Formats: sequence, C-alpha cells, structure tokens
Amino acid sequence: MPECDYCGATHESETAHLEHLEAEHYDDLGPIDKRRVGGDGDDGGFPTGPVAIGVVLLAATGIVGYVVFVAGGSSGGIGQAGSAHYHGGIEVTITGDTVDFSQPQYQLQDRRFHFEDGDGSEWHAHATGVTLEYGMSTLGIGVGENSVTFNGTEYVDGEGYEVIIQVNGEDVSPGYVLTDGDDIRIVVRET
Repeated sequence: MPECDYCGATHESETAHLEHLEAEHYDDLGPIDKRRVGGDGDDGGFPTGPVAIGVVLLAATGIVGYVVFVAGGSSGGIGQAGSAHYHGGIEVTITGDTVDFSQPQYQLQDRRFHFEDGDGSEWHAHATGVTLEYGMSTLGIGVGENSVTFNGTEYVDGEGYEVIIQVNGEDVSPGYVLTDGDDIRIVVRET
C-alpha cells in the first residue's frame, strides 16, 4: 500500500496514491513528482534540459574543431607529420653503454621523429616544433631538466650520476625545439 510522504495517508493502489498527491499536495511536489501525477509540471520557467544539451554539443564541436584545425591533432606545439623534414646527429650513452638506434625498436616508431633505413646515427624529424623531450620520448627515453629515464630507470644528476643533455655542445632543456643539423648528445655517467 503506497503511503503519502507529505501527510502519511495510505492508499489501496498506486493510481489512488497519485490522484491523492495531485489533489492534496500538487503545489508541494517537485517537477518529477508533478510529471508522475499527470500534471504538466510547467512552472513557467525556462526549459534547461535542451539548453544544457545544446551547450555540451557546442563545446564538444568547438574542442574537436580546435584539435583538428588549429592544433593539427598534435600535442603541444608540434606540427602535423609532414609539415617539415630535417635531420641531425645523435649520441646517447647510459652508464657506458651507447644506445644503438639502428635496432628495429628505434626505426620508424613515430611519424614525426624517428630513425629510418637501419641508420642509427641520423635522426629524422617530419614535423615543425619537435622538441628534444618529444623526440626522445618516441624512443622510450625520458628527458627531464636534470634527469634521464631509460629502460625504467631514472638517472638524476647529482644523485650518483652526472647527466649531460646537450644540443650542439650546449646544455639545453627538454623543451628545446630541434632544428636541421642539430647534434643531440645525452650522457649518463656514474659518479
């Protein structure tokens, strides 16, 4: 037997209960209960449901448009694959072992930055705005301000290691944007 939450009255059926709510407590009901009892629930307010859906759809369209047309679907300021083509040299040595970029796991792993044709001495960038950090990340090498992560191990400068991150013989930050002919040198030495 349904019981009225407003006055405690009990009713033989749900239909009788809804008729009671409409007759005795309609002004106290919320919009959902007003619809349940068959009232139109129109309190003269502006319908917010359709507006909310419109706002969500408009925002989603704006985000997709920005990613596709402005950001080019890329992360950060890196351009689309094919927006540039330049090369440079590279040497990465981790605790005495030089990384051999001619190995298959380093060849053509990313469309914007990679090695190709089995050559591990010359990197290729095929997009504008490729940073040192991005390029190295495509090879599984993390480059931080004072650290290098390789094969799951983080090497931090001053914590038992000397970490050298240079381009063209100058110390650089991970956000350094590579240009044609840049020579990358990353070295981790035990101290």
